[in-house]
Amino acid sequence: MAMTQHVLIVAGSDSSGGAGIARDVDTVSAFGLRSCLAVTAVTAQTHSAVEHIEHMPPGLIAAQMRTAFAASRVAAVKIGMLGTEAAIEAVCSVLTDNRPVPIVIDPVLASTSGRLLLEADAIDALRRDLMPACRLVTPNLAELAALTRSVLALDEEAACQQGKRLASNVGTMVLVKGGHAQGSQAVDLLLPPDGPAIRFEAARLKHRMRGTGCMLSTAVAAFLALGSSLEESVRGAKQYVFERFVREGAKLT
Repeated sequence: MAMTQHVLIVAGSDSSGGAGIARDVDTVSAFGLRSCLAVTAVTAQTHSAVEHIEHMPPGLIAAQMRTAFAASRVAAVKIGMLGTEAAIEAVCSVLTDNRPVPIVIDPVLASTSGRLLLEADAIDALRRDLMPACRLVTPNLAELAALTRSVLALDEEAACQQGKRLASNVGTMVLVKGGHAQGSQAVDLLLPPDGPAIRFEAARLKHRMRGTGCMLSTAVAAFLALGSSLEESVRGAKQYVFERFVREGAKLT
């Protein structure tokens, strides 16, 4: 009997259900796929604040990933919150030892409320060791600024320049998310290490919903698991997130 395709989710839990693994599993299910998990951290949080974080031991993170690859037909990997440099090293070691599958990383650096979710001294390891192994990196504007040691991009041109710099440095595609920018259109930019940017537009919605970065990156991983190209995956994922917002009652600006 053929095994169902899985997306391996490597991320932290969110006790409120608004982001993290809860959002990831829900998103994967929407595409008719199954999830397998490697929990990197357990958090106690509301929709407005992170109250406590407990990082998983790196050996346990690696063990979860190894058994997921052994037990399931992993067709893509989505990586979210990692927390520490040791966790990054553990994830890298397992990915090196397993068959190549598309990997999407959402470089979670801080919560919506501003709580740091990745230790400051781990950013270099994330950029140096893990991002080059990924098919796509999906920073928002604040994460992009931190990853490129730049000031926050205030317009599309600056975001494009920073995204190209990051793509060139890590040698892989970067999707700069424009959800935190201004204007009536939410514009995301898909940037290769060399070559022109590809723009994806959608009408901006009035209210913010937690977990959108989780949803977008996981939806991209789900599309890749189903065999779509990267451009098709990003386009489909952005449409999925937009439609999900509308179903939950968001209004256009």
